[in-house]
Amino acid sequence: MNQDLKTPRCPYEKVGGLVFLGRTIDKIRLRAAGQLRPDFFELMGDGYDARIMKYMNLDYSRFAECVLSGASDEDCWQYCVQNGRKLNDLDVLVWNDFAAKRGWRDAASDLLEKFKAKSGLAGRSDIQTFFEYWEVDEGRKK
Repeated sequence: MNQDLKTPRCPYEKVGGLVFLGRTIDKIRLRAAGQLRPDFFELMGDGYDARIMKYMNLDYSRFAECVLSGASDEDCWQYCVQNGRKLNDLDVLVWNDFAAKRGWRDAASDLLEKFKAKSGLAGRSDIQTFFEYWEVDEGRKK
């Protein structure tokens, strides 16, 4: 694999208090720069990207335009605040807990197992969520 290609930041890192938002931002930036690993292309704007955009009542393509305008992470967050639904502390808690635990004993568990198998991680019972899967699959954790 091309060593110049990158993965987005850790899904646990927060932008505006929300997990995964920074990862969505990174995927947009890295793909535009020709630096994103191709295995990320298929689900861009779908999967978690789509979920966080829908949760905040934002359009992914318009958000991507903001990101690609040269906006900083803080600028991207301000775009969300100004154009999306207003999130209170409970909304943030609900998103963060949902996102971080997705795949653990829920409707996405079978899908997580398919992702693990495709990556040669099928025997890893310690990987119970998508966030944990990405941490291992992308080399941040063993």
